Amino acid sequence: MATAIQPAPDTFEAVAATLAAAGAEGRSVRICGAGTKVGWGFPTPQADLELHTTNLNRILEHNAGDLTAVLEAGVPLAQAQLRFASAGQMLALDPALGPDSAATVGGVIATGDCGPLRHRYGAPRDLVVGTTVALSDGTIARSGGKVIKNVAGYDLGKLFAGSFGTLGVILSVSVRLHPVPVATATALGSSADPEVVGAASRALAAAPLEFESLDVSWRAGRGAILARSGGAESTRRSARAAALMRGAGLEQVDVTSDDEELWERQRAGQRCQGRALVRVAAAPSRLPAVLRAAAAGAGTLVGRAALGSSFVALDPDAVAVLRRRLPAGTRSLVLDAPAQTRSQLDPWGAPDGGALALMRSVKARFDPAGACNPGLFVGGI
Repeated sequence: MATAIQPAPDTFEAVAATLAAAGAEGRSVRICGAGTKVGWGFPTPQADLELHTTNLNRILEHNAGDLTAVLEAGVPLAQAQLRFASAGQMLALDPALGPDSAATVGGVIATGDCGPLRHRYGAPRDLVVGTTVALSDGTIARSGGKVIKNVAGYDLGKLFAGSFGTLGVILSVSVRLHPVPVATATALGSSADPEVVGAASRALAAAPLEFESLDVSWRAGRGAILARSGGAESTRRSARAAALMRGAGLEQVDVTSDDEELWERQRAGQRCQGRALVRVAAAPSRLPAVLRAAAAGAGTLVGRAALGSSFVALDPDAVAVLRRRLPAGTRSLVLDAPAQTRSQLDPWGAPDGGALALMRSVKARFDPAGACNPGLFVGGI
């Protein structure tokens, strides 16, 4: 097959026309933002066409008084955050950027990528209040609005968030913003016993302390809980969190207001080079079992302690060991693994039959031509 053409249209209409032409001709399209996550999902044959959104790079509106913004999909997330920070605001998405600093808003939303701020503010799907998308028949569809109370129409934002570009192309999003905390402080405690770490996680999750982030880590045979508070009372609330940690049996408990490095390390744990990264979803009560499974595979773990979402980095040949040891009912997604590893196992794990049938039905409704990122998603969708 000849090398795929790589268009980067700069208007919504041009994106829609490109998709429509590909769909009509039976060609496959690989939809990309800045290409920072092209290794996620099933390894797929080279597409007939690569379509990049990086020229859709305008911040269309920043309504500081309403705490909302409208962004084209190709805007780099880091650039958008600088714009919002100038008004003391943020888009509460904090995936690990690092070398992926070119990651686009549309790409982050399409892959459902997020970091520790998910504890308080939710996942990308929770921050999108309106969206505009292009479908493979050339349709430009819109839902939602620019203000949080507008819920008219279908909620395409939630549908397309985490769809990995298999339904169409995100063109723009309207998002809700939040104030940047005036100060932060983090309580940190550790233990070598997964049961103690799990008990501390549950105690803090149940506490009336409105954390910005509540995370867990496991490295070199020892686990830790990190609880970050924001605002003028952050130090006082962190002291209360530290007291709960001691009561739950954690050791080496401390409180620090110089905490950004701690959280940067947590975010960095969601990426790896030369190893495999497995995203694990389990009931929060099963955290000790997940920690033991990570340890059995000689892996390191970071995650959202109260949400049951964890990221385990380990050698590629240990992925099967990890999956076998995870508790029943756990879902796992292999990310960032070498292509050979992803080709030898299902990176998504065995899907539930009913859920898979529903996803195929949605795929058929929005992309009947089967043009958008074919074979990439769950069940080879």
